[in-house]
Amino acid sequence: MSDLSEGAPESDRREGCPHPRETLRLVGHREAEQALLSAYRSDRMHHAWLISGAEGVGKATLAYRLARFVLAHPDPAGPAVQGAVDLAIAPDHPAARRVARLSHSDLLVLRRGWNADRKGFFGEIRVDDVRRTASFFGSTAGEGGWRVCVVDTADDMNGAAANALLKALEEPPPRALFLLLSAAPRALPAPVRSRCRSLRLAPLSDRQTLDVLQGLPELADEHEMEALATAAELAEGSVARALSLLASDGAALRATVSGLLDRLPAVDVRAAHALAEDLGRRGAEARFAVFVALVGDWLHARVAAGAALREPRLARFAELWEKTARSAREIEVFNLDRRPFVLETLTELAGLARR
Repeated sequence: MSDLSEGAPESDRREGCPHPRETLRLVGHREAEQALLSAYRSDRMHHAWLISGAEGVGKATLAYRLARFVLAHPDPAGPAVQGAVDLAIAPDHPAARRVARLSHSDLLVLRRGWNADRKGFFGEIRVDDVRRTASFFGSTAGEGGWRVCVVDTADDMNGAAANALLKALEEPPPRALFLLLSAAPRALPAPVRSRCRSLRLAPLSDRQTLDVLQGLPELADEHEMEALATAAELAEGSVARALSLLASDGAALRATVSGLLDRLPAVDVRAAHALAEDLGRRGAEARFAVFVALVGDWLHARVAAGAALREPRLARFAELWEKTARSAREIEVFNLDRRPFVLETLTELAGLARR
């Protein structure tokens, strides 16, 4: 069930890479895959799964892998399921081809849509997008089996959209499967989280990240092995971050940003302005994404440490983390000036660090 106008861009597709629904190979996450297979094979499949983990670790790849398997093998008691060792299906299976084309009538994908008037993506998954679940799950499955809804990502839902999804999660029809992807599950409304079974994916190892990069022919042809290995090492388990690093001289940028963050609460004003100018120029979108990711990591580390120590500033770190992600998304959607964001973010981080 496609949500695309012919030829419209896709908000969940990274340029130069196959879409996760077209990716049949899963690198890593063996335990998570086995947990899903075991749940399905037992015929006690929970109707909603919250698959979480950092951006670029394989959440969508795993979700579409499960969707293909369920759509290809609708009977959990069947020999194909009972004898399966993983969630792989043959590349030439009709379910694999139709999921890749987003033409399967029993698959619904909720994501940020394309705004044809603004020539850009909407900043959120809107309530009208989520309301499509009513007609999708209200009709009989086209193939007589399961109906699968992938939400990529649940982090992009606005409040009204989350409430609309909650209604669907509260009263799911038989053989309904929701797969919600999230990089920040704690920020989702508690009622939504409570309706889902949680499955968190760990970051990939450096070797696994490099394995994924080497499996992208265009990337492997464009970059030397040393550059791929360096990006994998610096990516901290995220293929998305490795790709941004390769596209933007990320190693040097990472050193610059890390240097500024390590000196907080002191701020090197000249270096901060130079960084803002660099990230604000035309064509620096990938470098800006690296900056946002590194800031997110810095905040995440402090939120995690604060939770362990019951740090009273924990709420302020978490609020800034959420605000930074939201503002960065608005800059992308509305093509705003990135320079004020960089300077304001560093100033706010310094203020938090000195309290």
